[in-house]
Order: sequence, then C-alpha cells, then structure tokens
Amino acid sequence: MLTEEKKKELKRFAAQIRLETLHEFKHLGFGHVGGSMSIVETLAVLYGEVMNVRAEDPEWKERDWLVLSKGHAGPSLYATLALKGFFSMDELKTLNRPGTALPSHCDRNKTIGVDMTTGSLGQGISTAIGIALGNRLDKRNSYTYLILGDGECNEGQVWEGALFAAHHRLDNMIAFVDYNKQQLDGYTRDILDLGNLAEKFACFGWYTYEVDGHDIEEIYNALMQARSSEGKPSAIILHTQKGKGCTFAEGILDNHHMAFTVEQIDEAISHIEIQLGTLMADNGN
Repeated sequence: MLTEEKKKELKRFAAQIRLETLHEFKHLGFGHVGGSMSIVETLAVLYGEVMNVRAEDPEWKERDWLVLSKGHAGPSLYATLALKGFFSMDELKTLNRPGTALPSHCDRNKTIGVDMTTGSLGQGISTAIGIALGNRLDKRNSYTYLILGDGECNEGQVWEGALFAAHHRLDNMIAFVDYNKQQLDGYTRDILDLGNLAEKFACFGWYTYEVDGHDIEEIYNALMQARSSEGKPSAIILHTQKGKGCTFAEGILDNHHMAFTVEQIDEAISHIEIQLGTLMADNGN
C-alpha cells in the first residue's frame, strides 16, 4: 500500500511528466498528444516506485524492462527518462529534430533507457515475450512490462502473443492496455469493437485487473497483485482518457496526432504548471 506521502510524490511526478511532454511538443506545433497524455500516471508509478532500473547503468542486466508497444507515445517516456536522470533535460528540446536521439517513435538504438524499438503495432508483445522468456532462462528476477494501445489490440499478433505467454506461464510479464476507447481515426467501438478486454485476456489464460488508468493508487495496487500472482502473465486494463490533462486535447476525438497553436499549448502548459504548483505546496515544498 502506498503511503500518503508516496501518493503525493507520484502525483507530482505525473504532473512533471505531463508538463515536460508538452514542452517537447511545443516547438513542433504538432505531435502524438492524445496517446502520450493517457499513459502518464502508469509511467509515473512504474518509474517512480515499481521498476528496478538504474539511470547510471541503463544496460544493467538485472533491471526490469519496459516495452512501449504503442511507440508513438515515446515523448511521454522520454520525459519520464529525463526526469529520472537517464539523459539531460535539455535533450527533450530536440524531439524529432534532425540528428535527435528522440525520434517520434521509440528507438532503442538512439535513446538511452529505451529498452525496445517499437512503433509497428502488434509487435511489441512479441518482443516483450522474448525478453521475459530470456530473463527466465537466464534465471533473472526481472519483470518485463508492456504497454499496449487499445486500437493496437485489433492486431492478430497481440492475441497470438497472449496465447504464447500464457502457454509458457510467463508470470514475470505484466501488460497494460491503454483503453482510452479512441484510435487514430475514430472510436474503437466503431472501428473494431474490443468489448470486454479483461474477459478476453482471461480467456487467453491471463490474470486480469481493471483500473482507473489515471488513479495512481489503483494502478499501483493492481501492479502489486500482478507481481504476487504466479503461473500466468497478467494484464492490467487501464481505463483512460486520450489527451488527459491537456486543455486542447482532452475530450477531442481527433487527438491522436494533432496540430495546435502557440496560444493553445501555452495555455495547456500554464494549466499544468498551476496544478504542479498546488501539488508542490501540498508536499510542503
């Protein structure tokens, strides 16, 4: 169970991730805003409390791994890694610029702390399974965390992977599904209805949990249950809102990859700065 102080700390970390992600987008005037905003609280819990990683030794063999299968949400992962000290905060200003180490989609060969190159939807689960299986064969106690998009779950490879992970009883693998109910060109219910994702993963032999994906405590508690469960992989269904916390993106259908004005992003940044100020004051800082 999280202490009240730790909950406050993680909420502050989430606000910082959200703020720095918007700063990354600002100079571009466009970006994958929606999907980057919806997974912020999950990244805060993973990197702020749960994952066993070392910023000073990102290739440490005993570390936990993250595969961000919805690779277009890379900017929020970059903000998280920079805030944790994997690379300098100044580097965030180079997002998508020529020669940058921070491309739009995650690339393990370019970005310190990124464990797997992603962006071809559906393939992240296969690489995560390979990592989890490899770590088990090497007798390491590492966990492999996987973040899937909900639209990505239209891909058949996701379900082939789900079968394989359950067959091999990969209880060192925990998947999140960012169930924000929107994908690039519309609502998931209109494009290919996903129905009850928790029931589907359970039918494929996984432990399943459903949480409010913006509630720090619910995410953490589900993670702890998943880590204590044996003999099966676990799937945590995150009920989220695409564009969460960004004033010009939240509640907008067409927010997968969107353009914005300077005034819009300045307003969004100011909004989060006020929230962060309140959280900082609440922490006695």
